[in-house]
Amino acid sequence: MDVKVLLLGSGGREHALAWKLSQSPRLTRLWCAPGNPGTAKLATNVPVKADAPDEVVALARRESVDLVVVGPEAPLVAGVADALAKAGIPCFGPVAGAALIEGSKAFAKEIMAEAGVPTAAFRTFTDAVEAEAYAVAQGRIVVKADGLAAGKGVIVAHDVDSARQAVRAVAALGTSGQRMVLEELLEGEEVSAMALCDGERYVMLPLSQDHKRVGDGDTGPNTGGMGAYSPAPFLDAEQLAEVGESVIAPTLAVLRRRGLPFKGVLYAGLMLTRNGPKVLEFNARFGDPETQVLMMQLGEDLLPLVDACARGQLQARPLVAAPGASVGVVMAAEGYPEAPRKGQRIDGLDAVPEDATVFVAGAEMRDGALVTSGGRVLTVCARGDDLARARERAYAAVAAVRFEGMHFRHDIGVKGLKAAP
Repeated sequence: MDVKVLLLGSGGREHALAWKLSQSPRLTRLWCAPGNPGTAKLATNVPVKADAPDEVVALARRESVDLVVVGPEAPLVAGVADALAKAGIPCFGPVAGAALIEGSKAFAKEIMAEAGVPTAAFRTFTDAVEAEAYAVAQGRIVVKADGLAAGKGVIVAHDVDSARQAVRAVAALGTSGQRMVLEELLEGEEVSAMALCDGERYVMLPLSQDHKRVGDGDTGPNTGGMGAYSPAPFLDAEQLAEVGESVIAPTLAVLRRRGLPFKGVLYAGLMLTRNGPKVLEFNARFGDPETQVLMMQLGEDLLPLVDACARGQLQARPLVAAPGASVGVVMAAEGYPEAPRKGQRIDGLDAVPEDATVFVAGAEMRDGALVTSGGRVLTVCARGDDLARARERAYAAVAAVRFEGMHFRHDIGVKGLKAAP
């Protein structure tokens, strides 16, 4: 069966999805809305807003698209999947009601409690004064804005003063911070467990680990992610399967009972505590930059999997993983994450070794040259027979790329090296 696909989004995650989808013998046409200079080499970029449901439906109808694959969270929360369902167009991505599992921290906690999913103890507040009093009493606490806050809505506080400041900072976010979730501070290794879901069944992707802090050794402010690697060696195949049974399956069941079948990627951010894995948060889509390495680790065709999810026809089975490991290093713009500098010419991509792949994120074409246009500019990825070799190749490729003010972490995957048996 030949499939025409519309991919929504414009980041490194979407370039990686386009890269993987374009390898499918079943793919006949690929459009990306709005896409980026990387996706332009694999797909037809269309200047349509990914989070405008009517525009997406119109484009899908005009091109007789068979499947829409949603990359970022904003289109999901905006109801793109709902509009496509109404138009009879299969969509890989949950309806808005199910996407609330990412769009609302309080809703996510409610679902976890009903599903019996292991997670941090929590309380929800709508009054900032009450929240501040509770945070000060606890001292060590995590403060989360209820709504989407572009990566700025989660603050970890280790003492009374920082707890007080965290509540005030989240309250100052406006709408997304009007309701906030305060939860116990968990400790352990943080990993990303993602599952492809068809509303009822699921398959687990390889475990990966993101690096959120801007600086080496997990220092500096949080970012959208400075790099990732997969597989992360902290859970074996049996333990990852247990995460599916204790986290993914009951969550899907609760959403299904509520009339919100989840079709897409259910992403569980896990803390591996001494008492076992606990869910820190859910996302309703592929992670970024984890997707970039996961697409390199997936040893089979992605298109039939996402198509089956969208149609509620997924076969629950272990996925075929490529041997070895993959590492992705994010090259960020000067000033990221606070105020990234834009318009810097990117050079050296033609000198990147053939054993590496560069996924474009915050970059655009200007006067025939590729220039920076966002905070996370590129994700430079490589595979290897093991994690050490994958790191070596990824950083060799990073060394070939140049743009003014660029910065990146030098320790992506080091935790995995230390943990490997």
